[in-house]
Amino acid sequence: MLLLKLSAQDLLTLHSRRHMVPHLAARWRHFRGSDASVTERSAWAESLISLANDLVAADRGNVEMVVECAASLAEAEDPDPLLVDVVLVGRHPHEGRPSVQLVELKRWSTVTRIERATAELVHVPDFGDKKHPALQLRECYEAFTSSKGPFGNAEFECGGFAYLHNATDESVRPLIGVDAPTGAYARVYTADRRAQFLDDLREHFAAEGGASEAETMLRAMGLRNTPLLDAMNWSRGDDTVFTLRGRQKAVAEQILDAASKVLPDPYEPALVPDERRVIFLVTGGAGTGKSAIGLQIKAQLEAQGRTVKYASGSRAFNAAIQEHVGYGDKEFKETFVYFNKFVETPVPPLDVLICDEAHRLRDRSTNRFWTEPEREKYGKGPQVDELLDASQLTVFFLDEGQSVRPKEVGTVALIKDAAERYGAELLEYGLREQFRCGGSDAYIRWVRTVLRATDEKPEPWRPDGLMHIEVVDTPEELERIIRTEARAGASARMVAGYCWPWTEPVGEDKHLEADVRIGGWHRPWNAKSETYCADGVPPSDIWSVHPKGLGQIGCVYTAQGLEWDWCGVIMGEDMVRRGDKWVFRRGKERKEGPDSDVKRVDRPGSFDPKVSASGVDDDDFARLVRQAYHVLLTRASRATLLYSTDEETRAYLKEWAGQVEIHGLRPTYGNLPKEARPPHLPKAKRRRNRQRRKGGPDPRLF
Repeated sequence: MLLLKLSAQDLLTLHSRRHMVPHLAARWRHFRGSDASVTERSAWAESLISLANDLVAADRGNVEMVVECAASLAEAEDPDPLLVDVVLVGRHPHEGRPSVQLVELKRWSTVTRIERATAELVHVPDFGDKKHPALQLRECYEAFTSSKGPFGNAEFECGGFAYLHNATDESVRPLIGVDAPTGAYARVYTADRRAQFLDDLREHFAAEGGASEAETMLRAMGLRNTPLLDAMNWSRGDDTVFTLRGRQKAVAEQILDAASKVLPDPYEPALVPDERRVIFLVTGGAGTGKSAIGLQIKAQLEAQGRTVKYASGSRAFNAAIQEHVGYGDKEFKETFVYFNKFVETPVPPLDVLICDEAHRLRDRSTNRFWTEPEREKYGKGPQVDELLDASQLTVFFLDEGQSVRPKEVGTVALIKDAAERYGAELLEYGLREQFRCGGSDAYIRWVRTVLRATDEKPEPWRPDGLMHIEVVDTPEELERIIRTEARAGASARMVAGYCWPWTEPVGEDKHLEADVRIGGWHRPWNAKSETYCADGVPPSDIWSVHPKGLGQIGCVYTAQGLEWDWCGVIMGEDMVRRGDKWVFRRGKERKEGPDSDVKRVDRPGSFDPKVSASGVDDDDFARLVRQAYHVLLTRASRATLLYSTDEETRAYLKEWAGQVEIHGLRPTYGNLPKEARPPHLPKAKRRRNRQRRKGGPDPRLF
C-alpha cells in the first residue's frame, strides 16, 4: 500500500491545485474498501502540508515524501499492513548513502500522563488514551531496517520522529520527559522545536533530494514495474527475474504443487500413471501479472524436466517475445506457440500447456496457410477442447475485458463448461492488484470511468506521481512528445483506433502508404507484412519492439499484451462523445482514384473489417470498440498522451484529464533518476549453456 509519492515541493503544488486530498481519499478507498474519515482528510490537509512547508523552509524541498507506506515487504502483502504515516527519503549530506526518516504525524495539542511509572501511555483530548508515538515508530523502524525491509541489507541511515506541529513543549511534556521512550526513532518535534527541526532536516538530508533513493525503495517494494520484454531479456529466456508477490506467488505455488502431485516424475515414471486432469483458471485485468506468473512457472517446470509450451492467441505477443528474447534459439522459440497449433494432439501429450490471453480463444481453429485438404480435416471441434487434449495440466490466463474481436469466445463460462465435460478438476484464482500503468490503480479506474466501461461516475484526474495523462490538441504535438522521449531513451509508441483504411505495402520495395491522415499530418500504419519493408520498416508482429517501429502507427492487435514507458493514443471517430453519451460509428471507404488501389475515408468511423462487419450487432460493435480503446489506453507504464480527431470528444477528455501538471509530475525520461531509467536492451546472442547470467541489474516485474 502506498497513497502518494512526491517531493515536498511537488506535494505543495498538488495541494495548491486542490488535488492532493481527493487523490489520497480515492487511493484510501481503493486499498481500505471504505471512505477516509473527515478526521483523516483533515490530518492530510494540515499535517502533510505543514511537514512539506518545513522541508521547503529547510531548503529540503526535493526530499521525497512517501505517504502511508507499508513498513516492509511482508507488511506490503498483509491485508492490514503496518503503515508509516510518511517516509522521508533522500541522500545523506555527508556520507552519500540513502537517508530515511519515518514520521508519525500527530495533530495533538495537549497530552496528559495516565501512568505514573512511564510515559508510554498518555491521554489525548478528543482522541482518548494513546500509546506514545515512538512505540508505533519502533515497530516500523524494526520492520524497515530488517532484511525484509525496502532497502534489504544495504547500508542506509534510518531514524524516525513524531511531528506535533500544533503542540508546545509544555503542552505535551509527558512525551518528551526523561522517562519517555528513547531510540533513533523516538524524537519528538513541537512548534517550540521548529528551529531545531529544520537544522535536523539539513543534517539528515542533502539539498538535492532523493528521487533515486525513493525509486530504489519503490522497486524493492514492488511498486514499480519492469516491462515484460525487458525483464525477459535480462533473464536470457532460460530463467526469469520476476519476483511474484502476494496472490501471484500463491497462484504460482499452487500450480507447481499440482504439477508435482499429478504429473509423472520425468526421470522415474510411475507404473500406473495418474490420469487426473487439472485446469487452472486465473482471471485478472491488464497488468495484474498473469504473464509474469505464466513465464515464471514455465521456467520452473522446464527446469524440472517437464514438457511445457506457452500458447497465446496474440501474434504480436508471441513474435515480440521470440524477437526480443529468443536470440535465434529455435528450440526456445518453438516453446511459444499459437492456440491453433494443437488441432493434432501431441504424442505423447504435453505435461503442461500454459494458455495466455485465453480471452482470445476462437470457437474453431483456423489458419490462412492451411491447404484445402487441411481445412477439411482441421478445426472441426472447439478450440478449447484441442488445448485440453494437448496436456494433462492446463493453465488459462483470462481477462474478459480485453476481448476485441467478435469471434473471440474465451470466457470464464467457456472454461468451466469444458472442465465439466472433461471431468477435470477446476481451480479458480482471481488477481486484483495491478502493476501496469506505473502501479496506478487510480489511472486504471480513470480510464474505465471516462470510457464508461463501468457505472462509476468519472472524476477529474488527480496526479499521483505514478502515472501521467495529457490530452494534446494536434497529432503533430503527440508525435513530437513521443519522439522526444524515444530519443532520450524511453520506450515509446503511437497507436490509434482502427479508423482509417489499411493499405498493403506497395511495389517491389514495399513502401508504406500514409493511411492515417489527420489534416496535413499523414503517417502509415505498422506494416501489414511478414517481412521487412522499405527503409527497414519491420513487419507488424515485431513493430512494438523494433527500433524502426517508431514512425508507424500501431493498433490494438499489434499492441495488446505489450507496454511502453510513453504511449500516444489517437482516438478516431469510431467512438465520439455527443452530449452525455458515447456514440459508436462504422466507417465507409472510397478509392483514391479510378485506377488506384489506395483507399481513403469516405465516412468517418471504424474500418476494422472484423468489428464493423454487418454481422456484428450494434451492442457488440460498441463493446468491442470501447474495449479496444481500453487496451490502448493501458499500454503505458509512465505516461499516456491522448488525442481525439473529434473536437467535442477532445473537450470531454480534457475536462476529465485536467490541466497538465508539470512540476515534478511529468515523467520525462531525462528528468527521471537513473534508477527509474532501466535500459531497453537490444536483442543479443543467446548463450547455449543455458546458465543464468551473473551480475548485472536485478529488475523485477510484478
